[in-house]
Amino acid sequence: MAQNIITVTDTAFLGRVGEVALGASAIGGIFYLAIAMLGWGFGIGTQIIISRRYGEKKLSEIGLVVEHSLYFLIPLAILMFILIFLVSGEFLGFVLKSEDIQSASNEYLQYRLFGILFAYLNMAFRALYIGIGRTKVISWTTIVMAVVNVLFDYLLIFGKFGFPELGIKGAAIASVMAEFAAMLTFIIYIRLDKKLIPFRIFKFQFFSKRLYFRIIKVASPMMLQNFFSIGVWFLFFVLVESLGEHALAISNIIRSVYVVIMLPIWGFSSATNTLIGWVIGQGREDEVMRVLKKVINLSFFSVLLLIGLILIAPEKVLSIYTNNMLLIRDALPVLYVVSGSALFIAVGFILFSGVSGTGKTNVSLALEIGILSIYLAYSYSLIKFFDITVAQIWTVEYIYGGLLAVLSYLYLRSGRWKGHGV
Repeated sequence: MAQNIITVTDTAFLGRVGEVALGASAIGGIFYLAIAMLGWGFGIGTQIIISRRYGEKKLSEIGLVVEHSLYFLIPLAILMFILIFLVSGEFLGFVLKSEDIQSASNEYLQYRLFGILFAYLNMAFRALYIGIGRTKVISWTTIVMAVVNVLFDYLLIFGKFGFPELGIKGAAIASVMAEFAAMLTFIIYIRLDKKLIPFRIFKFQFFSKRLYFRIIKVASPMMLQNFFSIGVWFLFFVLVESLGEHALAISNIIRSVYVVIMLPIWGFSSATNTLIGWVIGQGREDEVMRVLKKVINLSFFSVLLLIGLILIAPEKVLSIYTNNMLLIRDALPVLYVVSGSALFIAVGFILFSGVSGTGKTNVSLALEIGILSIYLAYSYSLIKFFDITVAQIWTVEYIYGGLLAVLSYLYLRSGRWKGHGV
């Protein structure tokens, strides 16, 4: 929720600006998210190790894991900022057809990039609290992020109360401010949290090359996996952009609704990584499948409930993001498609997180690459060789969710992950 709530609020405000701003925020936002997912993936790898140490009662080692993750994430953030700042304009010019979309996407991205360091630090802090099963602080930081983002979106996009009217640039600046506010909230909370004393957070006692590379070994497949996942979604939107600015605007609205539907799935997926690591850390490997079954039930019925609420009045839901009745009418069929696919993903994501939670992140990376290759090939074939609607291209989500569920289940049932340490 923390990252994607920015996407939702940006889309809701930019939907009132126009189709170009709406489409450009999709391209620029997903491009940024792909870079942010490198930090998110590293955070998941860190979280897996933290939860395993927590299950093993090795509390004093948890602070060292957090600190060593920062030794990696801070230089990575600086490197990504410099690299993307220099090449984003040429890259977007190469892959996009519309000059208006290209220009607006690059403008958004050039300002949005200033939040990458804050985003990466937030990933490390979330990994700590999810890894030890204390997620209340993440709720507070998410609320802070949402409030700051909504406030400055309103002030900077439309130029209210004496602020300059910046349009899509204002959305990017508001997002950076929101990530900074969340980071500040995390740091203050960690410094005041007496329950973290046994973990020895922020002591920075020594640097361990062995621990540093152990974290990288576990986390690097997760980094690549998350980068490929969002990177392919970026390419998916580039393919949609070739259908026109209207199709891209529709897809960005649907992406924002889809993000809302996916929120419980991402929450339960993060919990799955912690639960599986904790259970294995206690030497209870035989309980893994039973735990996964319980989480799948929670995930599936939470999503089913959310979809039911959305489909009671789908036009009103879409009107949150735009007042353009043509966009709302054309987005309705796509909303029905993704509502069904979300049920497949509600199962697939949990089983997939079960694979990574066992510590076999190289296997989860291999699964993701294989499935995403099929996803991209299907999307490309539909757009390039058939005369299709936007709703038809979004059926690719059924393939993704179905393959993720089946292949992850088969691997977990094989038991090949047992006896693996991290």
